[in-house]
Amino acid sequence: MNKSSAGTPRPRPDLQAVIDAQAARLDAARPDAVARQRKRGRRTVREVVDLLADPDTFVEYGGLARPAVAAMEGAADGLVMGTAQMGGRPVDLLLYDFTVHAGTQSAINHQKMTRMFEHALKFRLPVLMWLDGGGARPHDMLIPARGKTPTFVVFARLSGWVPTVGVVPGRSFAGQANLAGMCDLLIGLRGAALGMAGPPLVEAALGIRYTPEEIGSMEVHQASGVVDLVVDDEAQAAEVARRYLGYFGPAQAPGGAADQLPMRELVPENPKRSYDVRSVVDTLADIDSVLEIKPLFGACVVTAFIRLNGRAVGVVANQPTQLAGAIDSDGSVKAARFVQICDAFDIPLLLLCDTPGLMVGPDAERTGLVRHSARLLAAIANATVPLMTVVLRKAYGLGYYIMGSQPLDPAILLAWPTAEYGGMGLEGAVNIIHGKELDAIEDPAERAALHARLTQALKDEHTAVAAASHFGYDDVIDPADTRELLLRTLDTLPPAAPRSERKRFIEPF
Repeated sequence: MNKSSAGTPRPRPDLQAVIDAQAARLDAARPDAVARQRKRGRRTVREVVDLLADPDTFVEYGGLARPAVAAMEGAADGLVMGTAQMGGRPVDLLLYDFTVHAGTQSAINHQKMTRMFEHALKFRLPVLMWLDGGGARPHDMLIPARGKTPTFVVFARLSGWVPTVGVVPGRSFAGQANLAGMCDLLIGLRGAALGMAGPPLVEAALGIRYTPEEIGSMEVHQASGVVDLVVDDEAQAAEVARRYLGYFGPAQAPGGAADQLPMRELVPENPKRSYDVRSVVDTLADIDSVLEIKPLFGACVVTAFIRLNGRAVGVVANQPTQLAGAIDSDGSVKAARFVQICDAFDIPLLLLCDTPGLMVGPDAERTGLVRHSARLLAAIANATVPLMTVVLRKAYGLGYYIMGSQPLDPAILLAWPTAEYGGMGLEGAVNIIHGKELDAIEDPAERAALHARLTQALKDEHTAVAAASHFGYDDVIDPADTRELLLRTLDTLPPAAPRSERKRFIEPF
């Protein structure tokens, strides 16, 4: 090794070439690219790596890759990837760099991505992708004998093996959108855009020029359920991703909980009064441990990850503020996929039931409710993780059957004093049972009064205590004891056995 005039050893020329090549891919050597990201109001992908990865844990793969087209330049060929720790858990990170040919997918970075996906499969590592780019790089279509592109197939085969998270920070189209659609969790930044084809292809096909946001804004995809959560910036996206992946790791130290006495008042005595079931979820869970998924889609059902004394649990809860808790198609589809995710990774399920049943009427049927509600029942019935059911109020018809009833063999089936049980809505049952008697009464007021008396009589026969007397529940409890009884139940359940095979495939939403 040569020495400088100050006596500091100089690297050999071959080592110096490597050092120079490594430095050239970093932000300090690319001020113009950094400036372009600042103009977009975004961090560079290497700054995002610092947000995602625990300090001094990132190991880069393929950082010296360059575009296959000789005349083109591009640091890491537009894809920064490698292994890291997030919250102390190993992950594989893949981040498209929009400053390199608009984050397009190329022959080389497809090879890189396939390599990382195969790495994740072999070592069972969660995958987090930063999907910022415009699909295929057209220049690479001119490369002779480009070969096959297994990227999408390999990623699809990761489903159910490892948790997968996608983040859409800017504009994500075509191939990036396809990857986004296969992620277990998809996070979008406010103002970003997502679509199966970007503006140039849309204009070529339809003859109409749209902006990226007109094609697929985050508001559109949040309403349709495609995007699970929308956040304000990269830091918030990194924090949500870290929290989400944390539920799939080992149990954390036991967390504190809110005072449980207010649970007694969360469900109103008046059965016609609504309440937000999130208040029940928040009170039950360890403090600051709730992460709700798809809050603006399928709002008749709340799906959330929580912790109970440090242990991850998935919650499916009917939401009385929406359709009085009746289950519609969107709620069914949302809950079914959430159940699949929990089951694939052995996360126990807590079902909080307050539903008058499945949604009814011609509008509901036009949404495919027959199939979608069956999808939810099939998901829960085929799950092998422990189920725990708490009936908060209404437990009627097929809605209750799906939401953790006895035939689903929950580990524990509890009810609150406000619970009401029935094979169907009791008002409707009165119409069927006493139809002739009611029809014979001409005076509407008299008919209504009789209907009210008969309905109340049925309700008196179907209270929580009455149902428990026929062993319809394992117990009727003080709501303030719910958390403690769930914790004791969890303590009796053995941990999932280690698996060498995939448990189940998770359907794309």
